[in-house]
Amino acid sequence: MIVSTTPQLEGYRITGYLGIVSGETIIGANVFKDFFASITDIVGGRAGAYERVLREAKATAMAEMEVQARAFGANAVVGIDLDYETIRDGMLMVTAAGTAVKVEKI
Repeated sequence: MIVSTTPQLEGYRITGYLGIVSGETIIGANVFKDFFASITDIVGGRAGAYERVLREAKATAMAEMEVQARAFGANAVVGIDLDYETIRDGMLMVTAAGTAVKVEKI
């Protein structure tokens, strides 16, 4: 499966637009991660625990989007947009959305 944030793929021709696909993940922040992240913020540096959780959430949302695209019969997703939103105290929603397409190599 080819996935891209661009509307077209160099070296490929889009032969069919199959619909909008998306994948969503909601994650909650762990109390201990919050505590250690606040210490990291005070002394400087990066909040590695949060970064790992965000990467995992993005990967899950992308994987769900690809599953939906395959179910549509797509072999690529173009125009992907990633969105991060807080939805409650300590909850974060990660959404990946794009257009499922059929492509062929030129």
